[in-house]
Amino acid sequence: MRGGPGSDGGAAFQAASSQTAFQAASKAHFPIPSPVPPPLATPLTLRAPAGPVPLETNLLLAPIAGWCELAWRLTVRECGGVGLACTDLLSPQGLLCSSETSYDLARTHDLDQPIGMQLYGADPQILADGARWCADHGATVVDINMGCPVDKVCKKDGGSKLMCNLPNTFRAFEAVRAALPDRIPLTAKMRLGWDEAAYEAGVACDLAVGLCERGASMITVHGRTTEQLFRGQCRREGIKRVVEAVGEATGTYDGAPNGGVPVVGNGDVRTAQDAVDMITETGCAGAMIGRGSFGNPWIFAEAWALQKKKGLATRDQPLGMISSSLVASGQSPVPSDSARLDTVLAYFHRMIDFRGEHHAMHVIRQKISWLGKTINDGHCKPLKEAVRNARTPDEVRAAIEAWRGGELRKDAIESLANEPRASATGS
Repeated sequence: MRGGPGSDGGAAFQAASSQTAFQAASKAHFPIPSPVPPPLATPLTLRAPAGPVPLETNLLLAPIAGWCELAWRLTVRECGGVGLACTDLLSPQGLLCSSETSYDLARTHDLDQPIGMQLYGADPQILADGARWCADHGATVVDINMGCPVDKVCKKDGGSKLMCNLPNTFRAFEAVRAALPDRIPLTAKMRLGWDEAAYEAGVACDLAVGLCERGASMITVHGRTTEQLFRGQCRREGIKRVVEAVGEATGTYDGAPNGGVPVVGNGDVRTAQDAVDMITETGCAGAMIGRGSFGNPWIFAEAWALQKKKGLATRDQPLGMISSSLVASGQSPVPSDSARLDTVLAYFHRMIDFRGEHHAMHVIRQKISWLGKTINDGHCKPLKEAVRNARTPDEVRAAIEAWRGGELRKDAIESLANEPRASATGS
């Protein structure tokens, strides 16, 4: 059994109890699990020591590096359907040393609620101190990252390296829980293990159940191992295994304040139908969405509406037919292209307000390719080029309005019309 670089077989999971032992010990403290999973469109409720913390939906904005600053979180919230938005990964050392970068990533305000602040690291005391900082600076929920596969995080024993030494991870988790006020839920986001051997050994199940024993309010599972990075497909069967293990240990989550601990699925949720499939195929309590929101921040509202209209979401009915049915019934949150342009502008203006013109110009040039994926069905190359070539905020605004007014759209139509001819001639 391997636990990651530098491990020596079974020692990687030193002193970690087996899944069966965890479950047996847990039954003395938690109710017998119910066999019935929560219905679709059940808002999440997170149990904190002081009482339940209810969320409006079961859909979460993932902590994605380079995206989840305040301007993006507010933009996604404005589109609807978000139960909880998370910050970018936060270094507790950076927060405690007043690093400007860490402060920018953690910045929040009254419209950015409820907010989850995600810490990474391995040292129990530093994580505990960082958690106190988060509690003092507006966090609704504190999360410990146990799933980041990036080398610079794992080399410091943080991220998914925490899945390789469960006893130390449990000590860190206990220290953070003890440091937090009772009103704040403590959660964790993990993967299916470091590698295939860890996956087969059920390390994710052991870790999840052990964290629940120590007061975890929610577990989020990305359906890949660390070695997979983001290659291959999300393994929903692995997420289902964790859902079942946590359900057996704490009681199946049913949305009730005194129910079991919710497990949230993450990975390859690119459409509203993907979110529904994640929930129905794994039995998880909700879905965390990251990259699927980059070009479509309305995905949360769409997925929440689709859950409510479960009768339309049959497995043999494609998403396009479902969306058309929702539009016809007046229930669809799918926006017009003009509304999408307004959202790009709102995001741009928020970045200027929060972090200045230089930052906003740099980010909008980088991200217009993502943001344009759902404008004119992605056929908006002249708009993307105009934004990337803009030298000032006024030129960004002018490019967006030129597309809205049709001046740039003509170039896109001509480009599309020429594509078949170019293909036919082999050019």
